[in-house]
Amino acid sequence: MKKENLFKWKHYQPDLILLTVRWYLRYNLSFRDLVEMMKERGLSISHTTIMRWVHQYGPELDKRIRRHLKQTNDSWRVDETYIKVKGQWMYLYRAVDSKGNTIDFCLSKTRDQKAAKRFFKKALRSFHVLKPRVITVDKNPAYPIAIEQLKKEKSIPDGMQLRQQKYLNNIVE
Repeated sequence: MKKENLFKWKHYQPDLILLTVRWYLRYNLSFRDLVEMMKERGLSISHTTIMRWVHQYGPELDKRIRRHLKQTNDSWRVDETYIKVKGQWMYLYRAVDSKGNTIDFCLSKTRDQKAAKRFFKKALRSFHVLKPRVITVDKNPAYPIAIEQLKKEKSIPDGMQLRQQKYLNNIVE
């Protein structure tokens, strides 16, 4: 199998491209902010070039780096909120550990047990996630049903405790 060069035909060095993409993804910078930062370093790069780099290398960077994320602990807080995405209202499911580290997030059009189950399955597949000992959720009735189904499928250990507290998962919010 032939090794693919991701940076073939690029006018700039791969480390410069990766640094620019990383700065965009990690910090709250616009493409034009990055253009200004590169000008300070003597480089003339268009904001559209940086945008193309982010679109091309961002997903690949995410795929390669995700397995190196810091290990989470086994106490999860899960919550969902209603947000507008590209003009449409959707539910954002988000899980964090007890230290506030993000475990995973997921967008869904519905707020039912299918969406909750899909979110938990996605979160459990992450490389950096420990199997939960305790999951703290709000009073959404979909969570207990989804957890029971996952226990039957052996995706979650039987000894895992589900806590439904209205305000205990505020670390997520």
